[in-house]
Amino acid sequence: MKISYTGKNNTNSTKLGGTAMLPIGSIVHVKGKKQKLMILNRGPEITTESKTTMYNYSGCLYPYGLDPEKVYYFNEKDIDKVVFQGYKDEEEKGFLQFYQNWLKKNEPNKKEEVTDQV
Repeated sequence: MKISYTGKNNTNSTKLGGTAMLPIGSIVHVKGKKQKLMILNRGPEITTESKTTMYNYSGCLYPYGLDPEKVYYFNEKDIDKVVFQGYKDEEEKGFLQFYQNWLKKNEPNKKEEVTDQV
């Protein structure tokens, strides 16, 4: 199922290559979803019908945790509110630098929708 969203982004996260990156474990409200999502992954690539699409995040329903049948893929612009920012340390800073360099070298095909991946 694919759901398109529009609206204002409301975060205080670190800007990275034009994309704000929240740490893993962050809790967010996504436009059009009643339940909060917890960020599980950043920069996931999904391949369907021989097309690869990159999203900013994947997440699960909070507080339930990961259900492999219900993983949500979404972009920064889909986030309505940041409820909680996950843990940040030196390793997180290193990851953000690595990811910024990767984005400069690659031009991912970004999807404009939130998707419930089954």
